[in-house]
Parts: sequence; C-alpha cells; structure tokens
Amino acid sequence: MAYATPADVEARLGRPLDASETQVVSARLHDSELIIRNRIPDLDERVADGRIDRDVVVLVEVEMVLRLVRNPEGYTAETDGNYSYQLSSDVASGHLSVLPSEWGLLGVRGGIYTIKPYVDVPTNRSGEADPNWWWIT
Repeated sequence: MAYATPADVEARLGRPLDASETQVVSARLHDSELIIRNRIPDLDERVADGRIDRDVVVLVEVEMVLRLVRNPEGYTAETDGNYSYQLSSDVASGHLSVLPSEWGLLGVRGGIYTIKPYVDVPTNRSGEADPNWWWIT
C-alpha cells in the first residue's frame, strides 16, 4: 500500500477525482511506490526511524502521479487554430518517473565521480621517485 492516497492527489490537484480517476490514481500510487522501493528497498525502515520523512514520500508519490493526471497522453505541445500551448518535458513524459530533485528529497544521492588511474612510479634505491622514470627501459 502506498504512503500517498487519492485524497492526497485531490488536495494537490485542486479538484475532486471522479470514480474512474480515483481507481487509476490508486493503482498509479501503488506503481509509484514500487518504483521508489526498487531504489530504496528499506523504505519502511527509513520512514520508521526518521531518516526519510513520511510527508516527503507522500509528496514524491503524489507529484509522480500528478504528472500523469495533468497530462495522461504525454503531450508536449498542442495547437488549435490561433491557440497553442506547450508543456514542460518534466510534466509531459506520460509515464511515471522520479525527477532527480525528488530522489534528492528521498535521500538518494547521485552524482559524478572520477576514476583516477593509478600509476606505479618507479623509485630509486633511496625510495625517492625517479624524475626520469618514463625513460627507464
């Protein structure tokens, strides 16, 4: 069972969900939690001991589902005569996803790392690096 409920989605959407929307939202909230649990398998323990705030989990699950409710078809742009509008790619994906900023709220850190090569520099008899080590044959 997801931490978020359809009522949480309604509160953030600003309107009540109809019966069919409530059914879809319930299923998608469950799906959103599966996605989060795939990366944070010990989610319940982290919420229980306070490492992750329960309200943050609710926030992320609801935001994931709201992106679908607001744009179920995943449209990025629409034009009708003189009228046109375009949605952000974050909102217009049409599928459940967790944004990098949301992973950050959940305590999952991603980042860039550097692989530093190790070069074994030959030393002379006194243990000092030989300044011309690359010329040694």
